[in-house]
Amino acid sequence: MSRLTDLLNKVRKNNNEIADELEREFKILSSRRAFGLNFERHKPEEVELPKRIIRKGDKVRILPKRKSTEAKDDQLWIVRKIIKSKTKKMAELISYKAEEMIEAEASVEDLVVVAEFRDPIYPGLESTGKIENGGKDKPFHTVINGENYHALKALSFTHKGKIDVIYIDPPYNTGAKDWKYNNNYVESEDLYRHSKWLAFMERRLKLAKDLLNPDESALIVTIDEKEYLRLGLLLEQTFPDAQIQMVSSVINRKGVVRANEFTRTNEFVFIVMFGEIKITPHRTESSAPVRWASLRRTDIASKRGTSKGGTSQFYPIYVNKKNNKIEKIGKPITPEVKRESVSERKGCYTLWPIRPDGTEMNWGLTPDSLKERLEFGYVKAVAGRKNKEPTLYYLTSGKIEEISSGDLVITGREPCGAAIVEFETGKATMPTTQWDILSHSAQEHGKTIIKALIPGHEFDFPKSLYAVEDVLRFFVLNKKDAVVLDFFSGSGTTAHAVMRLNKQDG
Repeated sequence: MSRLTDLLNKVRKNNNEIADELEREFKILSSRRAFGLNFERHKPEEVELPKRIIRKGDKVRILPKRKSTEAKDDQLWIVRKIIKSKTKKMAELISYKAEEMIEAEASVEDLVVVAEFRDPIYPGLESTGKIENGGKDKPFHTVINGENYHALKALSFTHKGKIDVIYIDPPYNTGAKDWKYNNNYVESEDLYRHSKWLAFMERRLKLAKDLLNPDESALIVTIDEKEYLRLGLLLEQTFPDAQIQMVSSVINRKGVVRANEFTRTNEFVFIVMFGEIKITPHRTESSAPVRWASLRRTDIASKRGTSKGGTSQFYPIYVNKKNNKIEKIGKPITPEVKRESVSERKGCYTLWPIRPDGTEMNWGLTPDSLKERLEFGYVKAVAGRKNKEPTLYYLTSGKIEEISSGDLVITGREPCGAAIVEFETGKATMPTTQWDILSHSAQEHGKTIIKALIPGHEFDFPKSLYAVEDVLRFFVLNKKDAVVLDFFSGSGTTAHAVMRLNKQDG
């Protein structure tokens, strides 16, 4: 620096104007930062602690009058003294504006304690209740209510290096009042909108880094086009040793229409992989339930008493009214015997192969064949609507052969004992970076599910349950004791997805 100063002084003796220009250029060059993502590390956020008792020396904010719609005063005050009277407690407050001390007085009940992130906070967890639906050997889930930064700090004492997968859907920073920084909404015209978001995310990702298992884990982050470029760079800088990929996922086939813009149908999913974590390959075509055949014959040539089916395929089948289980398969009756003469079974529907117009048909199987398929779960009764009789279905011989060959897969059992059979065609392959899967639609499989679970409550932009389930499956399918964390949990979709995965693999 001194050598450059000496040289500039020599130039200035001859040409002051050139010396000034050289000095300006030097300042520009010396102020440039290294290549990469550069942003302001803003003053960290602050958090209000509404249940904290007000004490002398606390940092507080004065709340607006109850039922008032006026904006909250952001001025921070220090409690200098608390004065008690018979009716209420008052607090003497001091603060500073432009280095000038100002004083105020307010009722203690109109104050809320504020902690800035530079202030020491000793996080702890207090149980507020629990629901037990399973035994001691069943998985358990924990919901933490609190500022997620502090919750992550608390988890660092109990789960450091123990998390297998983190899935987060952070605020997208659209500028449409979708998130707050320092207790204020970040508007679209805020000049520091992006750097505030980056500072906010960086602090949390650094804590997440300590929680993830360095030997084998994954971080999954969803985002839209507003911040995906900056997020990609932030992830690279925060996790330099990780393998990072970005997936484009269609979440709304109709798309969101915007003036003079391409209609947006997708969002992005960043996959950050650590250590020896492996992606579990899937099949080239997504699995889909097979179509079961109606047990009642439909063609008129299979009418009762005809040569097709003969007299051995008209018989009663008894189905339990409570659980739709097939309890008994009766004996065939000959054409001259009226079905009304056959006795009923208590607590059961008595089903015959009768068309809606009353035509007596035949079943598609003889009683012995039906009993054999029932034993394997290849026959089922599907409940009718509004207390109507159930309908009987079965798997054809061709479908059973496909199960034997592996083209069809039994993935589970229904409560009635029937097999859940799905197509699994094609070889197992790695997933692509472009996902266009119908079940990932956020409207049908996100918003609609939330409305069904919590009637009368709106929740903005919930994820598709199946989109979350599918991306988690890539990393936990072969790890049944995996620990999954979501520290931007809104409607609980991640917990729901994990419960479904537990149900699927027991």
